[in-house]
Amino acid sequence: MSRIKLVSGPSGIRFVMPLGLAMLVAFNIPVVLMLAWGFSSPAGALAPWADMIERTVYLRVLANTFRIALICTLVCAVLGYPLAYWLCCLQGRARMIALALVVLPFWVSILVRTYAWIVVLGNNGVVNRSLLELGLITEPLALIYNELGVVIGTTNVLLPFLVLPLFAAMLGIDRRVLQAASGLGAPPGTVFWRVFFPLTLPGLAAGCILVFILTLGFFITPAILGGGRVSMIANMIDLLINRMPRWELAAALSTVLLLATFVCYAFYLKLSKRGAA
Repeated sequence: MSRIKLVSGPSGIRFVMPLGLAMLVAFNIPVVLMLAWGFSSPAGALAPWADMIERTVYLRVLANTFRIALICTLVCAVLGYPLAYWLCCLQGRARMIALALVVLPFWVSILVRTYAWIVVLGNNGVVNRSLLELGLITEPLALIYNELGVVIGTTNVLLPFLVLPLFAAMLGIDRRVLQAASGLGAPPGTVFWRVFFPLTLPGLAAGCILVFILTLGFFITPAILGGGRVSMIANMIDLLINRMPRWELAAALSTVLLLATFVCYAFYLKLSKRGAA
């Protein structure tokens, strides 16, 4: 009993204090400073925000970022739901092997995976060479250094973030509910669409929001596969800090991204609780 009190009582705070101080110094203070820079322009506290609104290029970048994030989220949902359902239908060793294949990309650097797509989708890549040799095309297709390449690469990186939570939500469904629907005479298709699919919607929505949040701040994949032609907010912030530099405007854009992330994360928590209930 004394050991339990030592860990769970007030004295247990000392074990968490080093991590709390590290988070405060390495994360919280820089974020607060970033927010303050957005209101510290010599031209006025709201000058960066007025500049961001008046120059439509920044609004277009914001709109383009949200649009690409939405496209990637929809693609991940279309590909991820059947994959999660297939994993749920597997049993024993087959399920473990399939799950290992889904998790395997986490062991490879995002940078390596992104450059691998250049080898696959480039003008002299595997896809274009195969299509040219088969006579299906007469010139290479533009599969990278555009928005299509960014969507393909981002979907490849973020798909496991949707599949794994959705798979866990599917496993949590009480199979007796499905058996009851079948026992009442419902065909398999009706059981899926009227019972199983609605029960998985909270998990699917939570996974989609998670993918959307991660896409908003993506930098490496859009920078490489976009070839500088696809503007997203993370790339714009990098440009404003390292090349211009416009720290106040970069802080204002970062604040917008942070607020959008907080709103999406609040919905994610709400949907996660509903799915757990």
